[in-house]
Amino acid sequence: MKITIVYDNTTFRKDLQSDWGFSCLVEEKNAPKILFDTGGNGKILLSNIEKLEIDPLSIEEVFISHLHWDHIGGLSELLKVNPNIKKIYVPSSIGLENEVVLKEPTKIHENIFSTGELEGIEQSTGVITEKGIVLIVGCSHPYMGTILDTAKRFGKIYAIIGGMHGFSEFELFKDINLICPTHCTQHKKELKEIYPQKYIEGGAGRIIEII
Repeated sequence: MKITIVYDNTTFRKDLQSDWGFSCLVEEKNAPKILFDTGGNGKILLSNIEKLEIDPLSIEEVFISHLHWDHIGGLSELLKVNPNIKKIYVPSSIGLENEVVLKEPTKIHENIFSTGELEGIEQSTGVITEKGIVLIVGCSHPYMGTILDTAKRFGKIYAIIGGMHGFSEFELFKDINLICPTHCTQHKKELKEIYPQKYIEGGAGRIIEII
C-alpha cells in the first residue's frame, strides 16, 4: 500500500505549499483511491495534488475524519474538479448526496475500515496489510487509547500516521513499528526522542509505502 501526504503544516518537498491542515492519498491494491481529509484550502490542495502528479479524477472516494475546517475545507474545490467521486465517508451528516455516515467500526472495503465516530467527533481509517494495520488519524481528538483499541478489533497495528494533537501517553506506541506524526501533533520532538528507530518525518510530499 502507498500513502502520499498532500497537505500538511510542513513540507517534505520544497516545491509544495504548507498550510494548517491535513490530507493524504491512500492507495491499496484492489481498492478505490481514497483521499483522507482535504486540508483547509482547496487551491492549495489541488496545487499540491497537481505537483505530485496525482490526477484528481483518479480519486474515487473521500474519507473525512471530522468536520473541522482544516480537514474539510478543500472538499468543495475538489468536488468542482471531480464531481464523480463515488462516496464521501463522514462521521456526521453534511448533507451531500454521496455521503456515507459511519457511526460504528465498519469495513468499507475488504482491507480498509473506519473506526466509526469516536467520542462524538472523529473517525480514523485503517488499512489491513500483511505487516499489520496502517492507521491514519486526522487530529486524534478522541482519547488515543480509544482510537487504538477500536482499530485493534481489525488486527495488530503496524503504523500510525497523522495528527496527534496533545497526545503524550507515549507508552501506547511501544508496540507500533512506524510513527509519522503530522499536522497538529504537539509532541513530535518527544516522539522522535523516545522512538528514534520508528519515527519518520511527515510533511506534504512524503510518501510512505508498506510492502
